[in-house]
Amino acid sequence: MNPYGEMRWHGSRAVCGRRLLVCFAAALCLVLCGCAGLRGQRLERYSAQYFDLFDTVTVFTGYAPDQETFDRYAGEMYGELAEYHRLYDIYHDYEGINNIKTINDNAGVEPVQVDGRIIGLLEEAVDLCGQTGGAVNVAMGSVLSVWHEYREAALADPQRAQVPPAGLLEEAGAHMDIADLKIDREAGTVYLADPEMRLDVGAVAKGYAAEMVCRKLQEDGLTSAMLNVGGNVRTIGAKPEQKGLLGLFGGGAADGEAWTVGVQDPDGDGGAYLHTVELTGGALVTSGTYQRYYEADGVRYHHIIHPELLAPWNRYASVTILCGDSGLADGLSTAVFNMEIEDGLALIESLEGVEALWIYPDGSEERSSGFAAYEKS
Repeated sequence: MNPYGEMRWHGSRAVCGRRLLVCFAAALCLVLCGCAGLRGQRLERYSAQYFDLFDTVTVFTGYAPDQETFDRYAGEMYGELAEYHRLYDIYHDYEGINNIKTINDNAGVEPVQVDGRIIGLLEEAVDLCGQTGGAVNVAMGSVLSVWHEYREAALADPQRAQVPPAGLLEEAGAHMDIADLKIDREAGTVYLADPEMRLDVGAVAKGYAAEMVCRKLQEDGLTSAMLNVGGNVRTIGAKPEQKGLLGLFGGGAADGEAWTVGVQDPDGDGGAYLHTVELTGGALVTSGTYQRYYEADGVRYHHIIHPELLAPWNRYASVTILCGDSGLADGLSTAVFNMEIEDGLALIESLEGVEALWIYPDGSEERSSGFAAYEKS
């Protein structure tokens, strides 16, 4: 008995061969025409890129029955992510919107009525700050703005690159007590009690926004996609379970697999990956010294500022976090980058479903106990 019914030997082997060929051709036709009779409607892979969100490149990849359906989801994704971009912006004003900049502009003046998506982000950020002993702190915008100013000046004129004076950093560091961030969920307001305090949500905003957008897309029926916001990766489900030709004849499924995501080589030239991991509905976020930096007197100063040192810490080249929530992954990648390996490893091991990979400047590595299980051989 073969998969298509009983093979009867009425004539010669040539007859049998022709019938087998007909069966093979019919199966091939089913595969090439979309396998509609095997798993229902065939889903095709589509992708779109955007360059105007969160000052980075956003890549949205998904499976849909046709271009029109994908475009609808891509449009929804872009619209939602653009709203988060405006809400979390610390540099620009937008008509009719109270955003993070609005809160900063009113520091020490009055509470600001804000969208619930700002309150949700800030509440999670406060919790994470406490959980990590202050290793990631959205209230240290005063310090980050100093480094931002010096980095921009250095990039504009590398020959005159400078490091911020210690006194200037210490003065800014006196205004980053997260207890002065007052959130009133019932009233829908945020207030900075210290007039010199400034919020900077760069350590958490992209991951949180990607998480919220992907949850919304799932609620609206999207079952298979990957959203990459400047290296903050969040996946939805797995690739569709549609068997290719090998699957039809017992050779295994050609897709229905996990998404493959690369961990960038900190010393590589942009496209090089040290490892690849497999995700099915999870997130992967990396914080590294190679992402944004400038050089002064031959020394590289990256953008991850240690809350106690008030300066970049070069203990690691990168830290990668893998978990089910890209908002948590984003915040943890910065926090763990600013922690000693013993403390960071203990924190990660205490969190269910969270794994981490540390890469040192010399190329050596450290992994949490479950990270290897996600690596693709």
